[in-house]
Amino acid sequence: MDQYILGLSCYYHDSAAALLKNGEIVAAAQEERFSRKKHDSRFPKNAVSYCLKSQGINLADVKEVVYYEKPLLTFERLLETYLGAAPRGGRSFVAAMQVWLKEKLFLKTELKKNLKEVQESFGTDSTYIPNLLFSEHHLSHAAAAFYPSPFEESVILCMDGVGEWATTSAWVGKGKDIKPLWEISFPHSLGLLYSAFTYYCGFKVNSGEYKLMGLAPYGEPRYVDQIKENLIDIKDDGTFRLDISYFKYHRGFRMTGRRFHKLFGRPPRKVETELTQFHMDLAASIQVVTEEIVLKLAKSLREETGIKNLCLAGGVALNCVANGKILQEKIFDDIWIQPASGDAGSALGAALVGWHQHQEEERVVNTNDAMKGTYLGPDFSNDEITKYLRQINAPFHTHSDPELFERLAEELEKGHVIGWFNGPMEFGPRALGGRSIIGDPRNQKMQSVMNLKIKYRESFRPFAPSVLEEDVSNQFEMNAKSPYMLLVAPVKKELCRKMTEEEDKLFGIDKLNIPRSSLPAITHVDYSARVQTVSNNTNPRYYNLINAFKQKAGCPTIVNTSFNVRGEPIVCTPQDAYRCFMRTEMDILVLQNQILYKSEQPKVEKDETWMQEFELD
Repeated sequence: MDQYILGLSCYYHDSAAALLKNGEIVAAAQEERFSRKKHDSRFPKNAVSYCLKSQGINLADVKEVVYYEKPLLTFERLLETYLGAAPRGGRSFVAAMQVWLKEKLFLKTELKKNLKEVQESFGTDSTYIPNLLFSEHHLSHAAAAFYPSPFEESVILCMDGVGEWATTSAWVGKGKDIKPLWEISFPHSLGLLYSAFTYYCGFKVNSGEYKLMGLAPYGEPRYVDQIKENLIDIKDDGTFRLDISYFKYHRGFRMTGRRFHKLFGRPPRKVETELTQFHMDLAASIQVVTEEIVLKLAKSLREETGIKNLCLAGGVALNCVANGKILQEKIFDDIWIQPASGDAGSALGAALVGWHQHQEEERVVNTNDAMKGTYLGPDFSNDEITKYLRQINAPFHTHSDPELFERLAEELEKGHVIGWFNGPMEFGPRALGGRSIIGDPRNQKMQSVMNLKIKYRESFRPFAPSVLEEDVSNQFEMNAKSPYMLLVAPVKKELCRKMTEEEDKLFGIDKLNIPRSSLPAITHVDYSARVQTVSNNTNPRYYNLINAFKQKAGCPTIVNTSFNVRGEPIVCTPQDAYRCFMRTEMDILVLQNQILYKSEQPKVEKDETWMQEFELD
């Protein structure tokens, strides 16, 4: 009889559910994709329903439900922290306690109530609720990093804002066992330090950190010494302590305090106001400090354990620039990063803790990895898609794969922007060829067109390349696989162009419109790119599309960005995709084997209220 384990992450940010069948990862999704509320923190009822329906089961068939952390330990941290800061932080303490006393302190009851509602929605008479277990936050991260990895043995490094107490932790994984080495505890947190600068530069905490990373190459790291002399004490082994007097995240609604603002000579930037060279320099500085810590931790772990492989998870593991530095330094023989490194991925980690540690089931190592390319979300057949398109009277053309890919290669070469909806939806924050917007990376106008006319987002935001796995070393200075777009590498020197003296003098955003390589749409101002390697094994249709473009244009790389607009979660259904297509300036929409041209679609009145549906991130 099949054994199912369901993992849950919710009530903080990025709620998600993940399902194992006899230890195999069979389904996983974030709640935001169904609710259309970005970073939705509510109980993931839609994600749970999807996971169960994908296997044709209901909760009565599930052996265990595992929650990703232990809420009482988190409550203990909150109480100790607020008591230590008293009488300061009184207002935020009252606000936090209202939430905790209402739902989080009695989480087991709350989870059971919501699971019962999910079971009732299946129309079954069963009132059975599976056994409910609780993992620990960083153990869930470690499990999500190690168990799906292709390694029999590995060091595991988890770095985020904070779990119950841990903010940075190191583990050793071997077989089905994960054993802790050490941890750094709250309030000393690399994730919260980075988030403090995210907040100070006017971006949203827990969602804008990748913007800060994208802004960094436009600046100079002028404030590194200031940060290291005042905010953080970094030891030779990478461990660290913050001077907490500069921050307010431990006792208030804000991330930074007056001492922080005085140190840098101005108050935090207001949201949506001008980004200056000062903010770019700050972004560059905190990025350098983050990379220094991550590299020192990696080196000391290699020396301490002698283990040749490294697994990464936690929100800081989404800092693909730092990840790329670990790869370039060749500290470990191999690195594997959990594609859903944040709290959403902890739902998967929690389920894996249930299987390997509570059920004590042995681990079968997959030499590619066990994430299935992270294509673990809803899938839609051609029949479902054509039925929907006929219902809304949307003109479309159906083509076989070879004919479709040949046509799309032609359209890409013409400079057209294509919405690409293909197979199961990705789990995690990156679009990887399941729900992507694609274009020609050789087109100098592609970055600005995509940012301003399609994504409706800041002009400085870089785009990523998807490259055929076997061609990665011809396009970029790397030989490693990067299937989850979590490694940054320099563009191949032969493809880069030297800047003129005049161009070299430019600062900040003025650098943006200067082409730096023969792939200008994906080459960042520091000549780097966030690389996704595409394999025929994990996503054959996306691979064949890029290969068709290579045959047509001689280029094995395309631009890949997520299929959404700013503030909107990545599209999940054909309905989401068509709606986004019609309300942006995309030229073409592909829904599996159906191709839709914007010029043939019924006219839609421009609706300015649409952008207001999504809260800007």
